[in-house]
Amino acid sequence: MADVHSEKVRSYNMSRIKAKNTRPEILVRKFLHGKGLRFRLHPAGMPGKPDVVLPKHKTVIFVHGCFWHGHTGCRYFVVPKSRTEFWTEKIGSNQVRDQKAAHELTAAGWRVITVWECELKPALREQTLNRLTDTITGPNNQKDEIQQGQKSAGN
Repeated sequence: MADVHSEKVRSYNMSRIKAKNTRPEILVRKFLHGKGLRFRLHPAGMPGKPDVVLPKHKTVIFVHGCFWHGHTGCRYFVVPKSRTEFWTEKIGSNQVRDQKAAHELTAAGWRVITVWECELKPALREQTLNRLTDTITGPNNQKDEIQQGQKSAGN
């Protein structure tokens, strides 16, 4: 099937797609900030340049678009019918890069959380964001912080 846009229009449309500060990413950041969590954004020195880094909790968050990162089983991820080989290769390389970054961060002691764009649609948003904060500040983290505080107080 031929593209409904000219090559020039398609090129312009694709150039408008942002890599940073996307709507889903800003949604996550506003929620985390509202919960009192402080973070850094897109640090250049970290593998994969995570979207959100919470140094206090040793946690990084990637906010992935379902299409660009190939969210398997998601209704928002459909391989285009034109240039299928190109898109399959492009999205596949994104997935390999994502896995490599997650592995490197995990090996360095960071907890890696991935939030998918579809999980931030209105029907699932509240549940996803609450689960995200529970994961970051859950009982295991508080227990670890308390134990570390007791160790430093005992010295």
